[in-house]
Amino acid sequence: MSLIERIGARSRRDVGATDSPARIRTPAEAPPAQAGVVVTGLVAALVLGGIIFSSSGQVPAELFALGLALGFVLFHSRFGFTSAWRQLVAVRQGKALRAHMLMLAVACTLFAPILATQASFGDVPAAPALAPIGFGLFVGSFLFGVGMQLGGSCASGTLFAIGSGQTAILLTLTGFIVGSVVGALHFPWWTNELPSHAPVSLADTGAGYLGAWVVSLAVMAAIVGLTYLVGRRRSVPRVEQPPVARGAGRVVRGSWPLWVGALLLAGLNVLTLLVSGSPWGVTFAFSLWGSKVLDAVGVDVLSWPFWTDPANLAKYQAGILAEKTSVMDLGIIVGALVASAAAGAFVVHRRIPGRLAVGAVLGGIMMGYGARIAFGCNIGAYFGGIASFSLHGWLWGVMALVGTFAGLALRPLFGLTNPKPTDSVC
Repeated sequence: MSLIERIGARSRRDVGATDSPARIRTPAEAPPAQAGVVVTGLVAALVLGGIIFSSSGQVPAELFALGLALGFVLFHSRFGFTSAWRQLVAVRQGKALRAHMLMLAVACTLFAPILATQASFGDVPAAPALAPIGFGLFVGSFLFGVGMQLGGSCASGTLFAIGSGQTAILLTLTGFIVGSVVGALHFPWWTNELPSHAPVSLADTGAGYLGAWVVSLAVMAAIVGLTYLVGRRRSVPRVEQPPVARGAGRVVRGSWPLWVGALLLAGLNVLTLLVSGSPWGVTFAFSLWGSKVLDAVGVDVLSWPFWTDPANLAKYQAGILAEKTSVMDLGIIVGALVASAAAGAFVVHRRIPGRLAVGAVLGGIMMGYGARIAFGCNIGAYFGGIASFSLHGWLWGVMALVGTFAGLALRPLFGLTNPKPTDSVC
């Protein structure tokens, strides 16, 4: 189990528990809504949104609102990246990875005409998330894959877990920020001193974005078929179903099917592209937050080559309440808080076993460092890169999957268990 699963999982079963088939098929009823926490979250959203609008303008406020929606969707769909790779590698359960492919297929379909025409809702034309192919990409995405399994969550998962009260994941976030800052410090070595290839877009062919779209969907279809093939004629545990509400209340209180989450995340990423001119990202904010803290205590971070880059310097000077990923990350946390409280699932955890705490911090450091040198995380590189038809997005996903194998082997050292084929759910 991950840190989230291990600590305070009051409504969830242990991975190795034995359940009857009827219980597996029928998820528990969602507990009553926590009205006080919901109201607190809504007030926080209004106040923070108002501050962002008054100090930074309309676009950052719109991005904060998109972050709120992302936090709501991530919680209710329990849309996981860490668990998807763990389930596939450990017990060959491919349901969650197939949801990834649906999300990516829809995003690619919607991104293609937008990128081809550079359409946008503002002054910044839409641009793809492209990145070089070099040692930093391969090493960083591998480290991220290992770190996901030790830290118990991915980049987006860390944010919505904190918002839903999983305070243990604050350790993962702390490591994430530390790793991101160190990665920013080392960034020039990975990008300038080591060999790398210029960014490769699948649209840079005679067929343009249409050809890139066809190739991308063909690869996704092959991956879907492969997930069925690897689980064929094997004992594959079902994916655990979280508590749900019945009827119309399920919209704001219960869990949603993975396919609903996939469609909504794709749509929200498209809106992010149109509003900001680039796809959704998460981890740049961690470098920003950590560097701001160091700056406040007297460290001259602005002398680092990473921050002397004009584009990065402009984001640094814009500040935490204006930079795109920062305001969206804050929105995700608040949105998940409201969603979890509405579902009666908000809970604060105080006691953290030592080995789990060490694994959480180390996993966060590996993810933060890996994301920085690999030009993104499971959102910015994997989701945004593939949706932008960038080859680096696919390579990132492959190496993160390789890192998952190593991460699963290391999990027992930190008191974490892995799903087994004999489990009833995973």
